[in-house]
Amino acid sequence: MHIQIPAPDAYQEIREALRDLCGRYDSAYWQKVDAERGYPEAFVDALTEAGWMAALIPSDYGGSGLGLAEASVIMEEINFSGGNSGALHGQMYNMNTLLRHGSPAQKQQYLPGIASGKLRLQSMAVTEPTTGTDTTQLKTTAVKKGDRYVVNGQKVWISRIQHSDLMILLARTTPLAEVKKKSEGMSIFLVDLHQAIGRGMTVRPIPNMVNHETNEVFFDNLEIPAENLIGTEGQGFRYILDGLNAERTLIAAECIGDAYWFVNKARKYAGERVVFNRPIGQNQGVAFPIAEAYIETEAANLMRFKACSLFDAHKPCGGEANMAKYLAAKASWEAANVCLQTHGGFGFAHEYDVERKFRETRLYQVAPISTNLIYAYVAEHLLGLPRSF
Repeated sequence: MHIQIPAPDAYQEIREALRDLCGRYDSAYWQKVDAERGYPEAFVDALTEAGWMAALIPSDYGGSGLGLAEASVIMEEINFSGGNSGALHGQMYNMNTLLRHGSPAQKQQYLPGIASGKLRLQSMAVTEPTTGTDTTQLKTTAVKKGDRYVVNGQKVWISRIQHSDLMILLARTTPLAEVKKKSEGMSIFLVDLHQAIGRGMTVRPIPNMVNHETNEVFFDNLEIPAENLIGTEGQGFRYILDGLNAERTLIAAECIGDAYWFVNKARKYAGERVVFNRPIGQNQGVAFPIAEAYIETEAANLMRFKACSLFDAHKPCGGEANMAKYLAAKASWEAANVCLQTHGGFGFAHEYDVERKFRETRLYQVAPISTNLIYAYVAEHLLGLPRSF
């Protein structure tokens, strides 16, 4: 009996179109990109030209005007096809801060180029080496001097700079000691990377376990035009949450795509691999972990769509976005372990893609927000428990 996983849903037309495009970039393509620690330029270009990367941008600016739910399906399908959307997902969600809080002039200046792919806004600089996810304590400063802001400080784990034209930057414009709430006094800027790099901004790549392009960034009197401030000075932390909630929900969808990929890979192998004159999937010790991984993936999928519906309705969705990311990252990592265990030694062979996807999905237990930080958020904001930090 043919069983389709994931089951067809209301987004099947989008799924089929994505599967057709993604099918042109097979495992050999992704293996080569991974082995060379390269960037999937041809794949990203194909997605962009087909309009998929402009899903969240309104049609007035040349985008598709779709919701986060549709955008999440795009990300899911990329990973479900065996690809890695971590190379390009920033282009999908980073522009949310600009879209929701930028001036009409800023949106008209940048969004059409982002929608067409002429401008890449793949990068967001928030995290710092000494503060991590304690964003309100960030040390990078932006001091206004005439018609410019002068930026000094350091950021870390800033992804895809080498394949971006623009970058979202969060910096403190009012000293922490001078604000009533520690979440105030931070501002968002749009940085032209071609103007910034080598003129006050230095980029140092960080080699890492996954083929994920990420960097350490240093600012030494970088000048940014005052018109590149997004929204009102001092309200940047609130603005950036829109982008972070979209980021967490889209990454949840990517993890769901990974999880379905692992489940399908494991169940196929378990049904075909014969040991002791029977398929290994006939053994409950093999079948039950695969079934458990599927159950957890289905549950994560429901929370993903709940977060999407709230985001698209412009309703608070921090709790749902965090829980979706937690459930999906957990499901994908457990499915990865099950898939690797099901394949045994073959799971470590490059040709099966399991070890590559295993490394890629492990990242999301840590980034863009760690599991423990999600526990802390839920405990405080959803359960009313005392703040732990």
